Amino acid sequence: TQSTWGGRGMKNGENFKMLEKLADLFGGAVGASRAAVDDGMVPNDLQIGQTGKIVAPQLYVAVAISGAIQHVAGMKDSKTIVAINKDGEAPIFSIADIGLVGDLFTVVPELTTKVAKLKGKSA
Repeated sequence: TQSTWGGRGMKNGENFKMLEKLADLFGGAVGASRAAVDDGMVPNDLQIGQTGKIVAPQLYVAVAISGAIQHVAGMKDSKTIVAINKDGEAPIFSIADIGLVGDLFTVVPELTTKVAKLKGKSA
């Protein structure tokens, strides 16, 4: 299973659509940090962490998630953790298997296009 999660850096709920495209390519789900839920970007049922759901997918893609301990409590048992964040000092990188420092609005569309190409689909 695969999951793609967004944090406060997603800026608004509309931007979560790019995460949905990526998750769809992997056949996975989309979720959010408490910060994204508290900011009203997405509904509460998408929240992962100490006060949300606990998940442990094969692949966990954290986009614009800082890695607050409360969030990590809900996903730390994921098999492979990929972190995408513009802040190279974000705590999420300390638990990530793969970390990419960059702007999500550039990185996620590029990643989506490359994954789609590998899977023989259009992004």
